[in-house]
Amino acid sequence: MKKDILFNGMRSIVRVSETAFIAARAGVKYGLKKPTPAKLMRETFEDLGATYIKLGQFIASTPSLFPREFVEEFQGCLDQTPKLPFSYIENVLKQEFPHRPIEDIFSYIEEIPLASASIAQVHAARLVTGEDVVIKVQRPHVENTLYTDLNVLHWSAKLLEKFVPKVKFASIADIVEEIKTRMVREVDFIEEANNLNDFIAYLQGSHIQDVIAPKVYLQHSTRRVLTMQRLYGVSLTDFNMVKKYSKDPSQVLITTMNTWFGSLTACKSFHADLHAGNVMLLEDGRIAFIDFGIVGQLPPKVWSASLAFMDALQHTNYMSMAENMLQMGMTKQKVDTTLLAQDIERLFAGIMLADPQEILSTSPADLNHMMLDIVAVGERHGIRFPRDFALLFKQILYFDRFMKTLAPYTDIYADQRLNMLHHS
Repeated sequence: MKKDILFNGMRSIVRVSETAFIAARAGVKYGLKKPTPAKLMRETFEDLGATYIKLGQFIASTPSLFPREFVEEFQGCLDQTPKLPFSYIENVLKQEFPHRPIEDIFSYIEEIPLASASIAQVHAARLVTGEDVVIKVQRPHVENTLYTDLNVLHWSAKLLEKFVPKVKFASIADIVEEIKTRMVREVDFIEEANNLNDFIAYLQGSHIQDVIAPKVYLQHSTRRVLTMQRLYGVSLTDFNMVKKYSKDPSQVLITTMNTWFGSLTACKSFHADLHAGNVMLLEDGRIAFIDFGIVGQLPPKVWSASLAFMDALQHTNYMSMAENMLQMGMTKQKVDTTLLAQDIERLFAGIMLADPQEILSTSPADLNHMMLDIVAVGERHGIRFPRDFALLFKQILYFDRFMKTLAPYTDIYADQRLNMLHHS
């Protein structure tokens, strides 16, 4: 125990020194090359690794708290990390399952990883009982690095707030606390297993048979290792393959969206990262949701208001949009709804001139700008959006990308098969 504490203490000291060195190097780069502060910050965060990459992704998805140029720059925050040697994977498995030889659990483990990210690396494997699985193995010292980085950030934030009281970032210490809560969850794979099982229970309880999620092998999972059923399928953005497995690609998209919208209120948390790599079509025509590491939580009131906001947007009812924006956000001051409605109308006037449906067929980048504009309008009236509203909006952007592939000539939101309005 003492040895562990000493080792973790040494790791923390090394990490603080490493952080100081990278920060100093960034200062030199700024002096020589004069990049924009946002670009310099993104490149530095990528050099600093896991915690800072996640922090960058948090900035990208929280436009109500950060300046626009930072939100836009961090959209491109890359989660690229070097592959871990297979010997490290074997060692972790031995440490996590000390009472059984690894060959008594897995008959085979693929040495080349399927994926490698800042928190974990994923390998294909087969259990001795014959099932094909994937093993998600945590990277070395992730938890210790995470706590060290977040403590450094926390104290830096406290100092900044003390010496620069008018700092733009509302309350940085609160933001760091929020990130800490979320990231600590992400490095606990038992938490991810619970998210998965919660979603599977929702599918069973709602009698949804054409969507599945991988089964978790809890007896072969720990905080640092997650063993799940391996599913074989194709990405929803691969139109030719989707066409091969399904007669109606638009139905695939509608089933995906209906299932996800239903989970917003039926599950304890919703899948907040359902991009092309995390949803796929299986050979038998079923849709699989995978990787429940990033989840959001949305109070039913916020979801109802978000739906009503989208509905009001389609009917260009600016007063209703303003009222629902108040329901979605948080404000400590009295808001003049009429003035807010007029601001929203000015914002959308240019977009809506051509066609009220135009908004639903704009590119993800344009939609992202639109979201930043909506948030900026809200901010001017003292409204702050909950963080998970951004996750919700980001997911709708992902759906927008799927629509362009699977139903390019259809207005999905007007399709009678889409029953998102019934989930409120």
